[in-house]
Parts: sequence; structure tokens; C-alpha cells
Amino acid sequence: MTRIGLLSDTHSYLDDAVFKHFENCDEIWHAGDFGNIELADKLAAFKPLRGVYGNIDGKDVRIVYPENLRFNCEAVDIWMTHIGGYPGRYSPAVRNEIYLNPPKLFICGHSHILKVMFDKKINCLHMNPGAAGKQGWHKVRTLLRFNIDGDKIQDMQIVELAG
Repeated sequence: MTRIGLLSDTHSYLDDAVFKHFENCDEIWHAGDFGNIELADKLAAFKPLRGVYGNIDGKDVRIVYPENLRFNCEAVDIWMTHIGGYPGRYSPAVRNEIYLNPPKLFICGHSHILKVMFDKKINCLHMNPGAAGKQGWHKVRTLLRFNIDGDKIQDMQIVELAG
């Protein structure tokens, strides 16, 4: 079993509570808009980090993290990108590939809206952890925690960060 902490849209702000909420996680995944490489480095020093760059990320982040990351965690095929849309409204950049070669788990950020939904059309779970940073129009800062056990995605928890 692999315990995952998922966040996005930190926009250069890393709440100390993230470390507490992710202390029992095996890996941290960041779905883009780190804000700066120092934030990414702090997360990577704490736990193994997988991430993608977002639209606000500069060259320092883009040379380390790709725009799209396709990988397996245990027996789950995962695709992570920053601007991905959601079921029924995927972004043009991913639309063709997601229908031709759907992952089991599709993760994106960008909208600052926490959303977890299943796309029955392609048999894929979609996750957007919302925004963990303070910049943007969102009123609640959020993270997700979940486990991958073999081919199962389970034990999802939503974490709301104070203030």
C-alpha cells in the first residue's frame, strides 16, 4: 500500500500544516503551480515528490518538473497535468489522448476547485485537490490524502487548511 498526499496551486505559499497532514504519507504529489523551486525543494526534502509544472511556474520549476507526468503507482496508471479540465470538459491539450489511452487516475489542478469524480465513459477517477496556497479566488484551502493498494484507490480524505 502506498499512502499519497496530493496538493496543487500553492503559488509560493507552503503552510506548515502540510507537513503535519502528510507525515504518514509515503509520497507527495503536486499538480502544478508550485510558485517557485524552493517550495518544491522543501516538499522533496520531506517526502518523495512527484509533480508537474503549472501555468504560473517559471523556468526554475519547468526544468525540473514536466507538463505531463504519466506513471504507475502499484497497479494504477496515473496521468497528472496542471490544466486538464474534468469529465465531459477535458482541456483540448489532453482530450484526444485521454479518450484514446485513458489512465485509471487523472489528476489536475488549476481551477482551485476541489473535485473528485468518476468518469464512467472512460472508467477513470478524476481528482483535483483544489488550492493549498493563499493566492486566488478560493475561500477554502484544501489537500487530499488517499491510498493506492494494488489496483485500488481508497481511503480518500479531504483536508481543509485553516485561514
